[in-house]
Amino acid sequence: MSMNIFNEEATEEKAENARLSSFVGALALGDLVKSTLGPKGMNKILQSMSSGDINVTNDGATILKAIQLDNAAAKILVNISKVQDDEVGDGTTTVCVLAAELLREAERLIGMKIHPQTIVEGYRIASVAALRALENAAVDHASDPETFRQDLLNIARTTLSSKVLSQDKDYFANLAVDAVLRLKGSTDLEHIQIIKKVGGKLTDSYLDEGFILDKSISSNSPKRIENAKILIANTSMDTDKIKVFGARVKVDSTGKLAELERAEREKMKTKVEAIAAHGINVFVNRQLIYNYPESLLSEKGIMVIEHADFEGVERLSLVTGGEIASTFDRPDLVKLGRCELIEEIMIGEDKLIKFSGVAAGEACTVVLRGSTTQMVDEAATLPSNIATAAIGIYGGRLDPPGARGPYQGAGYTAPWTEGGIGKYNYQPIVVIGGSSSVGQYAIQLAKLSEFNPIITIASASNEEYCKRAGATHIIDYHTTPYSALPAAVSQITTKPVELVYAAISSEEAQRAALEVVEGGYVVLTLPPTIGALGEREDGMKVIFVMGSVNVPENYEFGDKMYAALPGLLARGDIKPNRTEVLPGGLAGAPAGVERLANNSVSGVKLVVHPQETP
Repeated sequence: MSMNIFNEEATEEKAENARLSSFVGALALGDLVKSTLGPKGMNKILQSMSSGDINVTNDGATILKAIQLDNAAAKILVNISKVQDDEVGDGTTTVCVLAAELLREAERLIGMKIHPQTIVEGYRIASVAALRALENAAVDHASDPETFRQDLLNIARTTLSSKVLSQDKDYFANLAVDAVLRLKGSTDLEHIQIIKKVGGKLTDSYLDEGFILDKSISSNSPKRIENAKILIANTSMDTDKIKVFGARVKVDSTGKLAELERAEREKMKTKVEAIAAHGINVFVNRQLIYNYPESLLSEKGIMVIEHADFEGVERLSLVTGGEIASTFDRPDLVKLGRCELIEEIMIGEDKLIKFSGVAAGEACTVVLRGSTTQMVDEAATLPSNIATAAIGIYGGRLDPPGARGPYQGAGYTAPWTEGGIGKYNYQPIVVIGGSSSVGQYAIQLAKLSEFNPIITIASASNEEYCKRAGATHIIDYHTTPYSALPAAVSQITTKPVELVYAAISSEEAQRAALEVVEGGYVVLTLPPTIGALGEREDGMKVIFVMGSVNVPENYEFGDKMYAALPGLLARGDIKPNRTEVLPGGLAGAPAGVERLANNSVSGVKLVVHPQETP
C-alpha cells in the first residue's frame, strides 16, 4: 500500500527529468551572473516585488539573494555564493559561475554515457590536484612586513577592480590593508567598525584608531571622560510595564494617581542608585533612557549614551572588554568596560562618540564618506558625456580602421598626458551646442588645452553657463542662423579653424561645421548626413565619435582618462553638468524624452531616480 506524503500542489521529478531540471536551473543561474564578472562586467538592476526599491549592483551575492528560485540546484548555487561571501567576502560570482561550468561539463560527460558517480570521483581527484597546485604556487611573505603588505594591497586592488570604488582602488586598498594589519593576525573582523556618512568625496574616507559609535551623548551629560569605566546594559530605563495582557490599574482620585507616579519615580531612582553603585562614569544602554533617569545619572557625573542598539552594545562589549548587564544587584559580578578617553566628535554635520585607548588595542573604525544625492546626480552625467567629448578631440587614428572609419578622434594631445596642458594656445576651436551635456565638457577640455578663442554656438539664455565652462565667445543661434556661422566666426578670429566639435549634429549644424573648418577636423556626435566619414579630397577629416569606453578601440583611452578624472574634478578643472531630476522615477522618463524630442531642454541634464518609481 502506497502513501502520498506530499502536499496536493507538490510535483515530483524522477530519473532523467530530475537530472535535466537540475542542469537547466543551475546553468541558467550561472549564465545570469557571468556577465557581471570582472572589471568590465555589467551591472544588474534589481527591483523588489514588494517595496519597489531598486538596487544597481554587480555583486554576485547581492544579485543571487534577490532572486526568487524554485529550482533545487539553483538554490544550492545561491547557498555556495552566500557561504563564499560570509567566509571570504569576495569571489561570490566566480564560485557560482565555476560551479555552473562544472555542471555544464558534467552534462556533456553524462551525454557520453559516463556514470554520474564516476564524474563526481573525477572532480574530487581534480580538486585535490588543484589545491596541491595552489599550495605549490603560493608564497609566504609573513616574515617580510613590506612584501607582505604589498601582497595584501594587490589582493585588495584585485577585489576592488570590479566594484564602484575601482577608480579609487589604490586609496581604498591602503585603507583596507591598514585596518586588517591592525588585527595582528586575528581574523575577527568585528574589531573593525564601518561607518558611512554622506558628504565629501570618497577619498575623504579614513581609518580612525579607535572605536566610533554612531550615536550622540545625552544633552546633560559630560562630553568628555578620561579613564572611562563603562557599564554596558540592556535594560528598560523608561517605566516598568505590567507584562500581563489586558491588565489595567484604576484609581478613584488624583491623589492616588500622584502616589502611583511617586512610586514609579522612587523605583527608577533605586535602579539608578544600583547602577551608580558599580563605580562607573559612563553608562551605555541598548534601550531608550527617559529624562528622569538621565538627569539622575548626569547629576552623578555619569556620561549617558542611550539607544546604542544590539550591534552597538555587542561591539562595544567586545572592544572595551565589558559585559552586557541586565540586572544591577551584584556589582561585584559585573565586568566593566574600560578605555582611556571617550569624547564627542563631528563627522560632517553629525555628532558621534569616539572611544580611544580601548582594551582591544587592534580595534579601529573605517569612516566612509560619499557624495550627497545632488553630487551623485551630477556624477551620473560624467561617464558617457565626457568620454564622448574627450575621445572626439583627443582620440587618435585607428589601425585597422573601426566601424566608424579610420579615426577615433581628432588626435590632439590630451591634457592628462605629458605636455598636453596649454599645448594649443592661440589655436581656435568652435563647439556647436556648447550648452548641451557633451558640449559643456568639450568647452572645458578645450580650456584645459588652452585653445583660444573658444567659440561656441548656444542660446543667449545659456551665455553665462558657457562662459563659466571656458567659452570666450558665444554666438546666439537665435540671432545668427547656422548659414551665417562662417562669417560670424571670421569676425572673431582671422586664424584658420582646424577643429569644430558638433555636439549638436543636425543637418544644418553639420553643413555649417563643414564650411567653418579649413582642412582640419569636424567631429560629429551623430552619423553624417552630408557626405561620408574619413578624409576628403580637400584634406578635411569627418569623424563620428563613439563615446563609450566599453568598446575595444576605446579601452586604453578610457583607462587613462578615468585615471586622470579624479584629480581634474578635485582641482575644479572639470565640473559636472547642471541636472534636473525628473519626478516619479522611471514613470517620469517618457515625459523627459518628449521634452528632448521637442528641443525644450537646454543647459541641463535630465536625471531619473529609478528608486522613486511609484
